[in-house]
Amino acid sequence: MRHAYSVETVRAAEAELMARLPEGTLMQRAAAGLAAAAAGLLGRVYGARIVLLVGSGDNGGDALWAGARLARRGAGVTAVLLAPERTHEAGLAALLKSGGRVADDPFDVLAVADLVLDGITGIGGHGGLRPEAVPVTRAARGSHALVLAVDLPSGVEADTGEVKGEALRADATVTFGTYKPALLVDPGREHTGAVRLVDIGLEPHLPSVPDLEALQHADVAQLLPVPAAESDKYRRGVVGVVAGSARYPGAAVLAVAGALRGGAGAVRYVGPAADAVIARFPESLVHGWPPSKAGRVQSWVVGPGLGDGPGVDEVLDSDVPVLVDADGLRGLDSEAVRARSAPTLLTPHAGEAAALLGVAREEVEGARLAAVRSLSAKYGATVLLKGSTTLVADPDARRAVRVNPTGTSWLATAGSGDVLSGLAGSLLAAGLAPFDAASVAAYLHGLAARLVSAGAPVAAHDVAEAVPRAWRDTKAL
Repeated sequence: MRHAYSVETVRAAEAELMARLPEGTLMQRAAAGLAAAAAGLLGRVYGARIVLLVGSGDNGGDALWAGARLARRGAGVTAVLLAPERTHEAGLAALLKSGGRVADDPFDVLAVADLVLDGITGIGGHGGLRPEAVPVTRAARGSHALVLAVDLPSGVEADTGEVKGEALRADATVTFGTYKPALLVDPGREHTGAVRLVDIGLEPHLPSVPDLEALQHADVAQLLPVPAAESDKYRRGVVGVVAGSARYPGAAVLAVAGALRGGAGAVRYVGPAADAVIARFPESLVHGWPPSKAGRVQSWVVGPGLGDGPGVDEVLDSDVPVLVDADGLRGLDSEAVRARSAPTLLTPHAGEAAALLGVAREEVEGARLAAVRSLSAKYGATVLLKGSTTLVADPDARRAVRVNPTGTSWLATAGSGDVLSGLAGSLLAAGLAPFDAASVAAYLHGLAARLVSAGAPVAAHDVAEAVPRAWRDTKAL
């Protein structure tokens, strides 16, 4: 599992580690990792033209020391000092001693650079790039050079992933000690490029509970439900689906498609799209209204394509876990959700989350981490916030928020969310806790889309059909 920590936590861990090491050791470790990553990007160091964008903090020092290492290997290294009076003195001296130089005109050297190291601001930066840095960063991005960010792209808020002004987009980022939330959460993640973590000995000094975490294949494999020898379809769990309408029968079909592939032993469908569901999935169990007469279930999914139809209140009155999605989220009563005896999982996209919070959609998209935490707190529910980076927050605020690392932009297609809701609801019925069910569903859903897409457009039913392949892929370790 990948872990990310806040700036405050990282600073405290660094201070504890530095107190045990000779002065400058931590920066040398960072510089060594940064220089190695730069060499890997270049392929050939000797004769390469490297420009360092140097700010006033330790990131500038890291860039200067890394530049000194690269200069000793035959690269032409030039530093652009954006705060000359506050430049890291020892790092600058090392660069000059190694044959590097300070630029007279930053735009001349950027125009011919092969690689740019972004050491302007680090994890302590706030509010976007300062005005004097903007022309230089635009010139860097306008050149043919690769841009390698030091710890974090300058202008990105480390703790939240917010971009509150101009920020540099990197082709790759080298981060030290641990991941920072912005490296995993959009819009910050969009600026990072490929991320490489350099071990500087920080891990033993970090707390056991991170601020953010991302599942990996091995984590998902351990969470996936596996039937026992004595299992039958009912022991494996039954998921109920209340979805679809005369206008949107396909939403019901897609939610059932996801549910059938999510580990539960059976799917009960209740709603006006029964004919469409049974025609596509004869193995599903179709029931008449109301949901309470459908037979025992271990979870409910309600909302996809429901329109203005009934179902939400009836399902919320049940004593089993409930997933609420799409139309079911409209006007959802937070007090009714908080009063439930069983857990609730909400799966909004940014627009639905904004409506639930009473804010503009842009506010949710610009501060996704804050939005998912606020929603979870308001409703006392697990919340899966869909989007370019899917986030899952537990109502217990002491738990780390999970960010989903799989997926593809081709998932932005009609009906994909219906498949996800069915899949997550099925995992709930199979016995996973809401936090795990949401996280695993997002992981499998994104991985299925990536596997079936391979860079090409996909439809929602393609994603549903690829879920078993994604399931097997996580097991193939």
